[in-house]
Parts: sequence; C-alpha cells; structure tokens
Amino acid sequence: MAQETCKNSDKPVKNHSENILDMIELVQTVSPNCPPLIFASYYRQMKDLPKLIASVLGCSLVGILGTPFTIAAIPTWYANLNKPFFAPPNWIFGLVWTLLYLMMGVAFFLIWRQGFAKKKVKAAGQFFLAQLALNFLWSPVFFGLRAPLLGLLVIVAMWVLIVLTIGKFRPLSSLAFYLLLPYLAWVSFATALNAAIVVLN
Repeated sequence: MAQETCKNSDKPVKNHSENILDMIELVQTVSPNCPPLIFASYYRQMKDLPKLIASVLGCSLVGILGTPFTIAAIPTWYANLNKPFFAPPNWIFGLVWTLLYLMMGVAFFLIWRQGFAKKKVKAAGQFFLAQLALNFLWSPVFFGLRAPLLGLLVIVAMWVLIVLTIGKFRPLSSLAFYLLLPYLAWVSFATALNAAIVVLN
C-alpha cells in the first residue's frame, strides 16, 4: 500500500545524505507524492528553538543589565526632576519594557532563522544589534550618569537605527516588521519624554 501511495521518481537516490534533514529532503524529492511528513515540520521547529530562546534571552538581558542604574536613580534623582504632564507612573516602564524585549527577541529570531549567510538578513541583523547596543547604553547614560542631554543624543540615534532596522526587516518578515512597531512607538514616546526633561531641567 505504501509503495502505491509513494511512487518513485526517476531521480537517483544519493548516498551522501546522513543527517535527518537531508534524509527528509531526499525522501520528499524522490517521492513527491508522499503524504506530508509531520516529523519533518516538528524537527525543523525544534531545530530553531535554541535560536528563539537565545534571541529572547539576549534582548531581555539588555534590559536586565540596565535595571540597576534605573532602580538606583528613580527614587532619588529622577523623582526630583521636573517632568512633563505626560510622564507616566514609574511602574509602567518595567511592564512595557518586559513586553517589548520579548517582542524584539521574537522579531530578531524570525530574521536570524533565515540565515546570516544571506546579505539582506545579515544587514538586518547588524542594524538590529546596533540599535540594541544603544538601547543598553541609554540607561547607564541617562540614569547612571544622570545626564538627560547626553541621554537624548543616545535615544535619538537609537530611534533612527530602529527605523532603519524596521525597514530592513519588512521585506524579510512581515511579522518581524509588525513586532517592532510597538517598540518604535514607545521609543518615540520615550524620546519626547527625555527631550521634555532636558527642557524643564
């Protein structure tokens, strides 16, 4: 019955395929009429899982590393600053950034899984990592050095890189593109808040 369902094609079977993915692709090539291989899809998902975990944890680590600077300054220096009317309560920042780092990690994963050997994928990844570096730098500068003006310069540069990153992500993955839009919106708001603090202080 299996032989009737999966008819062999004229393509020769090559003996060099030793790993599981090569074997799966070979079976699909030799027997295109075979039923979908559920195991193949599952195996590919499991193969990408370490990249997903690394992407999410890597982005989250950026936020975690900047937390000591923020926590130390908020109840003291930041509390005494003149802030604009649209400044949100302090507890919102941690909640929003936690969600954003998760979404950023998933977005980066969707690009990474396509392979950095491709020029467009590599360029998109480089822009993402560049803005992520500035993301990390902002907290030590703004809160650690207590330098709102210098922090404004950092966050404006970060905003520009985020826009460029989104532009690089869009043709590669529409989902990755949409996952970064809330990040851009929040950084736009944070930039306005930072600028207002510079003016008011």
